[in-house]
This record gives sequence, C-alpha cells and structure tokens, in this order.
Amino acid sequence: MSTRTEADCTSFERLLSEKGTLVADGAMGTTLFEMGLESGGCPELLNVERPELVRRVHQAFVDAGADIILTNTFGGNRRRLALHGLEGQVAELNAAAVSVASSVRDSMDRPVIVAGSVGPTGDLFEPLGPLTFEAGVDVFREQATALVGAGADVLWIETLSSWEELAAAVEGCAGLGVPVTATLSFDTNGKTMMGLSPREFGKWWASLADPPVAIGANCGIGPGDAVAAAFDITAVAPEVPVITKANCGVPLYKSEAPEYPVGPEGMADYVELAVRSGARVVGSCCGSTPAHVAAIRKAVDAGVTGARPERMEIEQRLEAAPDVAPRARRRRNRRG
Repeated sequence: MSTRTEADCTSFERLLSEKGTLVADGAMGTTLFEMGLESGGCPELLNVERPELVRRVHQAFVDAGADIILTNTFGGNRRRLALHGLEGQVAELNAAAVSVASSVRDSMDRPVIVAGSVGPTGDLFEPLGPLTFEAGVDVFREQATALVGAGADVLWIETLSSWEELAAAVEGCAGLGVPVTATLSFDTNGKTMMGLSPREFGKWWASLADPPVAIGANCGIGPGDAVAAAFDITAVAPEVPVITKANCGVPLYKSEAPEYPVGPEGMADYVELAVRSGARVVGSCCGSTPAHVAAIRKAVDAGVTGARPERMEIEQRLEAAPDVAPRARRRRNRRG
C-alpha cells in the first residue's frame, strides 16, 4: 500500500483521525418517498426541480448528528438515468446534488463531509451481461468527475455486488484528487448477490497498492449482517477503516408504505458491536430516519468499550447470518 503523509490527508481522513468514529447519515430515498416522491420517480431530478426538499433531508440528518451526508446521486450515472430519459444530464444533476449538500455543510459550525454517492449501473458486466469493463469505467468516471468538479469531499461507492463492477467503479473514481470509499451489499446468506464474501473483500483491499481509504457494508438485510461483514473484513485486514451503513431490517408491507422492523432503539447494540468489530464509520441505510441517526450519534458519543466480540455474539444479538466457512472446513476435515 502507498504511504501517505499528513499533508496528503483530506478533510474526510483528518476528521476520521480526530474523532475516531464518524456518524454517517440515513436513508435519502426512504425519506424522499415519505415526503411525496412518487414510486418510479427519479430522485436525482429533485436536485434541480425541488432542491429545497433534498436540502431538508440533508439538514435533518446533520441536525441529528451526522458527520457525513451522502449526495442524492445514488442513481446518478448515465445507465440508471437513461431509465428516465435523463442520460444527457449526468453533469447537471450530480453538480446540483453536491451544491445542495454543500449548502448544508457550509452553514454548520462544525465539520461535515459531503460524500458523492456513486451507486451501481444497474447492468450486469460481461460475461453475464452487456456491459464491458471499459464501458463501466467510463460510466463511473463521468459521474465521479461531475461530483468532484462540484466540490464533493469524498467519492462514496456503494451497494455493489460483483468484482467486475467494484473494479470498474474504483478505477473510474481514482485519480480525481479526493479519497474513495467502497461498500458492498452483503444480502445473500452473508455474501453479495454475486457471491463475494466480506473476507474476500478485505483481502482484496489489503492486496492493492493504492486502496480505497475505507471499505465496508451498506444496505443488505439489516444491522446484523453489516456488523458481521465488518467483523469478517477486519479479521483479514485489521488496519482498514470499515464502514457499516445498514438497512433497518427487511421491510414489511402491511400498508402502502413499507414498514422497517428495526427502530431507533435498536441502534445502541448496532453501534456497540460495529465499533467493537472494527467499524470506524457507522450510519444507516433503507428505512432509517433522523431519529435513527440521532440514536447512532448518542451511542457513539457515549463511547464504546469492550473487546472484539465473538462472531456468535453478533449472530445472537443482531440476528446476523451464521458464519458458514468454519462449518464447511469441519465437514471437509471429517472427510479427510
């Protein structure tokens, strides 16, 4: 890995070093839908048509204690925007999103990091799908360039599931003068949809000459699987700053709006076990509200003590998917 001097450090890295644990924001999409965004609508279009709405979401999370706010650009790449006929507005919509988030950051009397959200393309990469690696890099580079040009403090790759898309996203975001982070969604029996495990993710990070400044888990099944991912990543890459930004459980559809089972009261255990497992940035994803972020802030500020947990403690307290790797090894050993 490359050696970075203090002068190389960015605002994100400095704040992480100063505070030890940072609080990320909650669910932009969930909150916008609660405010009236129609199902099937394009959240990124609100950055230019209803910027005050997006600003209210950012402000609510910052007021709740978030150190990091993610721009409203999760689907801001040309492949995703094409679903709404907006593929020609990548630069405009991403720049507008950074401007809205920056207005909140700049109004505060404490440091707030604006993270440029970079979500998946929505397409499968070759050989399973139509998207070539080179085309994927170009898609991510276009969005990343717009985010950085507008003033994002960090590029925040999130919710990916395959090696090919991860590599394309990191390459597309590299070399633009801001740090890059990357989180995967471990939502299929403790792995990503495409079979990538947290341990493999940690080993990948450790193998790079110039890796992302932080990696981790977002979205997924719920807090337990995100914390289990942090535990497994740091088992093979103990020096990496880990991000956990978990869903509030699997939504229940008792009415028109989905209901998430994990409320703000569940955040204290989540924070405790995440930090004990090596997480340095803790936030929440789908289903989370400013109240969830406030509960995370309270737990972080109270301080976390205790040794690294046993994997079983995470599974029992947060209902994480069981760790199947040790059992698989035991079966092979019995066969000789």
